[in-house]
Amino acid sequence: QVQLVESGGGLVQAGDSLRLSCAASGRTFSRYAMGWFRQAPGKEREFVAAIPWSASSLYYADSVKGRFTISRDNAKNTVYLQMNSLKPEDTAVYYCAARIMVASTRPNEYDYWGQGTQVTVSS
Repeated sequence: QVQLVESGGGLVQAGDSLRLSCAASGRTFSRYAMGWFRQAPGKEREFVAAIPWSASSLYYADSVKGRFTISRDNAKNTVYLQMNSLKPEDTAVYYCAARIMVASTRPNEYDYWGQGTQVTVSS
């Protein structure tokens, strides 16, 4: 069982940066792939970024590539999403998710989810 708690969201202006954190419980965090997803009002949940247990590869949605960076610190049981050059279209609730070992871009392949953190980018 893994429990996830996101933090770091807020209201920023276009062009600003934010760093989201997702703290995980459990002693086997290093075995889990982690993903970030987001959901805007009236839209489906969409993939943002993912990192496998080994951090050997990083995966990004085209819409955030070059602006967002996913990373993990297994010693702290935490995954991060550094978001730079934020745009109003990045406004959404951001969720972190976990699944064993292999990263995926599909939300239905993740077993554990956090409660989400709101990111609002004003123009």
